[in-house]
Amino acid sequence: MKFNATERSVQGTSASRRLRRAGRVPAIVYGGTAQPLSVELDHNEIYHALRKESFHASILTMDLGGKTEQVLLRSVQWHPYKQQVLHVDFQRVDASQALHTKVPLHFINADQSPAVKLSGAIVTHVLTELEIACLPANLPQYIEVNLGNMLAGSILHLSDITLPVGVTYVSHGGDANPALASAYVKAGSDAADEAAPAAAPAADKPAE
Repeated sequence: MKFNATERSVQGTSASRRLRRAGRVPAIVYGGTAQPLSVELDHNEIYHALRKESFHASILTMDLGGKTEQVLLRSVQWHPYKQQVLHVDFQRVDASQALHTKVPLHFINADQSPAVKLSGAIVTHVLTELEIACLPANLPQYIEVNLGNMLAGSILHLSDITLPVGVTYVSHGGDANPALASAYVKAGSDAADEAAPAAAPAADKPAE
């Protein structure tokens, strides 16, 4: 995906405030061997770009006065209550260096799983994104999670899916095999009642 930027020569709180009043957004580009670069963006362009999931998990092409550079979106600062972008951070991308970022999970086929079709289970997404490491060329826009084989009462873990080629999960010393989704049947539902063992018949009342 591509977006336009203009180099920003004036910095500071007052300058940023003037930019925002003029429909512009202050931003910074950092990383690599070059010095951090202050730029400004068109608010409407970046606002609509940020509404696209792929803009958050793709290598982006920044057009800076006709010169392009590969960057990755790192953070966005929003106004507390207005639909206004206040500041954006981008990181330069080196094709030879692995990058760490988060990508969304796309869950499919839950309604076709035995958990839902046979047991009326409710499938819950435990995670909605995954932190990964990979070379820029291998960065996926999302990771697909197939729930088609889930059974009632089961939990789908990271080890149950195959990550894209060249992609590894970053755990930060936590759970190396996190749960991604679970399927459970609500107590008192028809499916739960059918699954429960039949109650033993009541003993005959002894004759008085």
